[in-house]
Amino acid sequence: MMTALPRPLTPVCLPIGSDADLARVRQHVRQAATELGFGLVQQTKLVTAASELARNTLVHGGGGRAEITPLDEGHRTGLRLSFVDHGPGIRDVALAMTDGYTTGGGLGLGLSGAQRLVHEFAIDTGPGRGTTVTAVAWVSGVPAPRSRAGARRPGAG
Repeated sequence: MMTALPRPLTPVCLPIGSDADLARVRQHVRQAATELGFGLVQQTKLVTAASELARNTLVHGGGGRAEITPLDEGHRTGLRLSFVDHGPGIRDVALAMTDGYTTGGGLGLGLSGAQRLVHEFAIDTGPGRGTTVTAVAWVSGVPAPRSRAGARRPGAG
């Protein structure tokens, strides 16, 4: 059963400067994803991607902000997550996107792992000018049942 959203979703900008802020970003992403109709698996993927990207913003970018923006293109609904910092930037994006590459002692799956969890992914960065990582996910619902009147089965006609 579909219920109307209690209020229109609006973009949210959250600071990232501490571990507590990371938790707040995850909470807002989960809430927005739920309200937009993302399924539980999609919500988990989005929250995981947001957590990785927010942590990178804090650890590698020295802090910054998360922009959580609902998307409505009429025929599809989604969520855009942008993580912006004014840190040192990423010198070699291709290398940073390689599984196993790390500058922080982790597993090296943050950027590449986040990319695999969303539909669209972009990095805008450069040495000395900071980094903006944008991830977009679209709600993928269950396909609508076909109408019998309009459906044709192979070999039926």
